[in-house]
Amino acid sequence: MTKFLHLIRPFMAILPEVTPAERTVPFREKVLWTAITLFIFLVCCQIPLYGIKSTESADPFYWMRVILASNKGTLMELGISPIVTSGLVMQLLAGSKLIEVDQSSKEEKALFNGAQKLFGMLITIGQAIAYVFSGIYGDIKVLGAGNAFLIIVQLFFAGVIVIILDELLQKGYGFGSGISLFIATNICENIIWKALSPTTINAGRGVEFEGALIALVHLLITRDSKIGALREAFYRQNLPNVTNLLATVLVFGIVIYFQGFRVDLPVKYQRQRGQQGKYPIKLFYTSNIPIILQTALVSNVYFLSQMLYTRYPGNIFINFLGQWSVREGIRGGNSVPVGGFAYYITPPNGIYELFYDPIHTVFYIVFVLTSCAFFSRTWIDVSGQSAKDVARQLRDQQMVMRGHRDASLVKELNRYIPTAAAFGGLCIGALSVMADFMGAIGSGTGILLAVTIIYSYYEAYLKEKDQVNDLFVLN
Repeated sequence: MTKFLHLIRPFMAILPEVTPAERTVPFREKVLWTAITLFIFLVCCQIPLYGIKSTESADPFYWMRVILASNKGTLMELGISPIVTSGLVMQLLAGSKLIEVDQSSKEEKALFNGAQKLFGMLITIGQAIAYVFSGIYGDIKVLGAGNAFLIIVQLFFAGVIVIILDELLQKGYGFGSGISLFIATNICENIIWKALSPTTINAGRGVEFEGALIALVHLLITRDSKIGALREAFYRQNLPNVTNLLATVLVFGIVIYFQGFRVDLPVKYQRQRGQQGKYPIKLFYTSNIPIILQTALVSNVYFLSQMLYTRYPGNIFINFLGQWSVREGIRGGNSVPVGGFAYYITPPNGIYELFYDPIHTVFYIVFVLTSCAFFSRTWIDVSGQSAKDVARQLRDQQMVMRGHRDASLVKELNRYIPTAAAFGGLCIGALSVMADFMGAIGSGTGILLAVTIIYSYYEAYLKEKDQVNDLFVLN
């Protein structure tokens, strides 16, 4: 099925592309490009879509917008959903061998990346059309053909901007990837806001502050009973509380602790005697990729399920996919799954739901663990991280494992890499479920993504710092 990739060749000339950096980009310049990328994204998050008539309809993505780096009613309405969905589809096709990709061939890698980019643009158009015709921006008859077309065009070009910004960082001009940067920014902004928000809300207990820490100080000052004030600040419902904040900090610490788990394989240079080193295989071998792909899968199930349920609520197959209801919250109505597959892949509201609805809880745990392990295991085959790819990289560097022949290198690496990928994905899923049960701010998936992304940026900073120090030593 390699011929499939060759069908993409005619489109390569018209696809937007960032030229790879031909030189080593200095550290300060990388910081500058990363800051510019983030600035453009944040500006797009504040520019409202032209032509929309209403944004008051129920939001099916209200609890996933932080993870998808999207903002309702703005140019970033779709966020990173199209590009991540495209990556998910291409990964599944390659992992199931429906598409054969030779990672050692630069041409096939370029075609594979081009196919992923093309699918991302097509998915952007498809999601934009679905958003418009589903009535999120108002009835299509009220919008009119002109406004509907303008909204689709705006969302399409915003999606192209996200693709270009992501590629700009990945091609060596900045740190990490645009997807990771946007996700981490949204999640950290959400956590800080829920901790320090000065917004006042009346949730039936009188006027109180939304931010957990601000509310703690306010309650201690205004309440006569300090014990009662502490109890309310730590356990208040429907608003961020201090317990949620402490759970978030605890999850941060646990994930950072697990980041240090790894197996160091001893390697040596073939031509330089006495030169030895280590090849580290981390527990989180595929980093946060499993949880990102799992989030993309869930978000698309949500969108498809709600769109179909709105139009055909009586169909038995659509009800099996998901049943939805609008529930009034502090900030307006939100559409939430109340039945079907969409309900069972939704995080439980807390540990008490294990006793209230054990089937939902058990199904959710099994779904998250299984999907994360599967995505992590299959990702190594399409990302150049499999045992064969690592063995090829070591051979290119004239390195072999100590105590093993060159011919047995792949076999020895296969003892560690697939296991680390699958078990690491399982651990990622388990930590996400634990954070959900503990009530961490921003959901377990969001916290996990934020920590792994921030830690990867920290590692990139240390790597850049070491390279700068090496240059000073050589000079």
